Amino acid sequence: MAVKPIRLFGDPVLRTKAAEVTTFDKELRNLVRDLTETMKDASGAGLAAPQLGVSLRVFTWHVDNEVGHLINPSLDLTSDQQEGEEGCLSIPGIVADTPRAYGVVAKGFNEHGEPVEVEGTQLLARAIQHETDHLDGILFIDRLDPEQRKAAMRAIREAEWFGEATPTVRASPHRISSKWM
Repeated sequence: MAVKPIRLFGDPVLRTKAAEVTTFDKELRNLVRDLTETMKDASGAGLAAPQLGVSLRVFTWHVDNEVGHLINPSLDLTSDQQEGEEGCLSIPGIVADTPRAYGVVAKGFNEHGEPVEVEGTQLLARAIQHETDHLDGILFIDRLDPEQRKAAMRAIREAEWFGEATPTVRASPHRISSKWM
């Protein structure tokens, strides 16, 4: 278990629909721990497996001092909507008001293959929707209106990290933990 480099915008894995998890084993539990450690190290509210280069339907969250994970999620969204600032560890420095459902009931599995259900509103609902989007190859900028998306893409192209051939530790704009050394 370790803090891993986070894949950045432009990496094809971020635009690929992740595969369902079929085996709940030690390797999966290690992935959940890596996701959790990396998310916390980067001060994120959530992190999905594709952001570490692993195309599996797994994500973690850290909202309101609660840390959790969900595997093979399915979501039931409320009809009430919210709009609020959203960013992404794979698109550092870019933040935009993003529409989301106000509440969510998420069903899936824990790392041991046991069924779980998570209900959340506001920030937790936003994080769960954001991370589930990652599992479908969708980024938060895809949810923006055309003008916001255009501005976000312009800011991405101007970012120091944009265009790196591979998302290595050195190229990552996230602070480098001693765990990576």
